[in-house]
Amino acid sequence: MFAMFGSTVLVPYLTGLSVSATLFASGVGTLIFHLITRGKVPAYLGSSFAFIAPLTLYVAKYHSPSQAVAGLISVSIVYAIVSILVTTFGFSRIRKVIPPVVVGPVVSVIGLSLAGTAVSSMAATHWDVAIVSLAVAILASLVGPKQVRMIPLLIGIIVGYVYAALRGDVNFSGLAKAPVLSVPHFVWPHFTAGVVLAMAPIALVTIIEDLGHMFVLNAIIERDVTVDPGFPRVLIGNGVATFVASLLGGPAQTTYAENLGVLAITRQFSSRIIEGAAVLAIILGLFGKVGALIHTIPPAVMGGISILLFGMIAAMGIRHVIEERVDLSNMKNLIVVSVIFIIGIGLPNNGIALATLAGLLVYWIVPGGQAKAERPETRETA
Repeated sequence: MFAMFGSTVLVPYLTGLSVSATLFASGVGTLIFHLITRGKVPAYLGSSFAFIAPLTLYVAKYHSPSQAVAGLISVSIVYAIVSILVTTFGFSRIRKVIPPVVVGPVVSVIGLSLAGTAVSSMAATHWDVAIVSLAVAILASLVGPKQVRMIPLLIGIIVGYVYAALRGDVNFSGLAKAPVLSVPHFVWPHFTAGVVLAMAPIALVTIIEDLGHMFVLNAIIERDVTVDPGFPRVLIGNGVATFVASLLGGPAQTTYAENLGVLAITRQFSSRIIEGAAVLAIILGLFGKVGALIHTIPPAVMGGISILLFGMIAAMGIRHVIEERVDLSNMKNLIVVSVIFIIGIGLPNNGIALATLAGLLVYWIVPGGQAKAERPETRETA
């Protein structure tokens, strides 16, 4: 629970959603996921960062949580459709539809598009607080003991919060007014073409993220969860979890790499343990004081953490391109990446979704194949 905590609560903090509802939804979503995957996929589901930009637009700017819910429901529908396609046509064929030359740049755009929020809107309010939070999170990631390296963001937030409190930057007035108990209420959807277009295409990226996490999980637990219970069940579980979470006022759900790290370190692979963490998250989500306490965290603290987190998201996109050996000397690949970067960063609202669609269209319509760079050993052998 501590491993997912920092990242999960950052999403409602940035988008305007309820922190309590988000914690509650992550626990419920994880239990639903385990039910659908028959307890054979020991993964925890937390807040997805891929949807921060559109959620911020519709919740914080337009003050329309009902439209945000509709967008997230459209995401769950995409998950269901892809699950049916994978079952019908086979795992390998469907995977080829979304090429790495599109996925990698889109993931990078997700991180880069949030750079202004991290730096200008939050860190710049008090740079010393942001730097302390960032430095502690970096040190915890690199030189801390194993237990600390599992929760670097949470450590950075705690130390940054204490530093901000000592310099008088924490406002506790809202904490006293917050209710002790906070029961999430259902938010009914209001569908519009704009919100569906803004969110539904991003599901293609998070599906690839899920696939990557499943491959990592396979290596950790030494069995293939894409075969048993099967990747379609993973998709359905994630889609239903997102559907229910959205109705509860939470963000989209995704499997968490942080918790895969916990599995690798502890070597405890029981799904019951993760289900226990989900129950604890539900209990925390029922306490309004917990959400109010999180909202007392100064923006500069979250800004410092966001610099690291959003930067890592951008870097993961680059890593994906490298690992898949995408040949950027191939002009078509270079054009696809160029179009995705400029549309994704240049359009402030629906840029990520439109960049994903544009990248796929260019890739599949423009002639020319996706070449892969040869590995050095391949060239030497030749």
